[in-house]
Amino acid sequence: MPREDDPRPPVKHRCGETQPIRPALCHWLFLAFTLSICGCATRSTTMHNYTLDYSTPVNPNLQSRLEQLDTRLRTQYNMAQAETAIGLLDLQDLRLAMIHPDREEYAASIPKIGILLAYFELNPDAASLLDAQTRHELGEMIKISSNEMAAKYSQLLGLRQIQGVLQRNGFYDAAHGGGIWVGKHYGVSGERYGSPVADNSHAATVRQLLRYYLLIEQRRLLSPAASSMMRRIFESPDIPHDPNKFLKGLDGQGTDVIRKSGTWENWLHDSMVVNGRGRHYILVALTRHPRGDDYLTDLAREVDKFVTISAPLPTPPSPNP
Repeated sequence: MPREDDPRPPVKHRCGETQPIRPALCHWLFLAFTLSICGCATRSTTMHNYTLDYSTPVNPNLQSRLEQLDTRLRTQYNMAQAETAIGLLDLQDLRLAMIHPDREEYAASIPKIGILLAYFELNPDAASLLDAQTRHELGEMIKISSNEMAAKYSQLLGLRQIQGVLQRNGFYDAAHGGGIWVGKHYGVSGERYGSPVADNSHAATVRQLLRYYLLIEQRRLLSPAASSMMRRIFESPDIPHDPNKFLKGLDGQGTDVIRKSGTWENWLHDSMVVNGRGRHYILVALTRHPRGDDYLTDLAREVDKFVTISAPLPTPPSPNP
């Protein structure tokens, strides 16, 4: 019990017992709060300035963990090294890991994100003045991967114009393995322009997909207003997600996700940004195997475990007996 002349205010402890607030404990609580606030601000500023290009180094520890996980899952599903490509960017502390980052893959529906980008560059007023119908149709193209809506907008914009936008923004470089390519209207025969690297009608590389999502999170994809509107289209709360691949692996984790997946025969892909308690990261994986969906589900589940941070506060001082 405190002395009658102790000037420090009492605080409640277990069973109603009162004890004075100890200066050391006050100092620890203030320090923990300050570190938490400063840490969040520093991470936000650092992420905004981060650049992902062909010279960006990977984090050795994260790279090792991702490679080990890929090896284990490929062994489990009898997949070859040539059948997976992965990228992971932890936005909390900017750790990067990639496997086959610049190997162009046939990307099924994932390059529809290129149509979205082109729409906003070629219609700059859309960043602030986007009518409800267009917003919903673009949401269907992204969130449920509507070929009808993708073809509508790729025909409206033009394939060469779309690819011009992608190349002007650095998303395709034949000298570095390729990137995001939109060379055919989805679900429509006829006009086709194969990618220079592998003659794909629709293509992507892990690095350029990571970069696309990074720029959205930084609000630097075209402009802050365009980035925000494109992110809202990815979110489209009135359109349900297809709960497969990565999303199946994150089921029950209480995360907020924007994503674009792709499926065509054995080309099974997913890409997403994950936000939630102790986590903020970008994950991309391109597979070509009948068990690709299972691989993607397990990959997302395991990555979320070792990327999620439950940052411990500094250990408080032990109270005097």
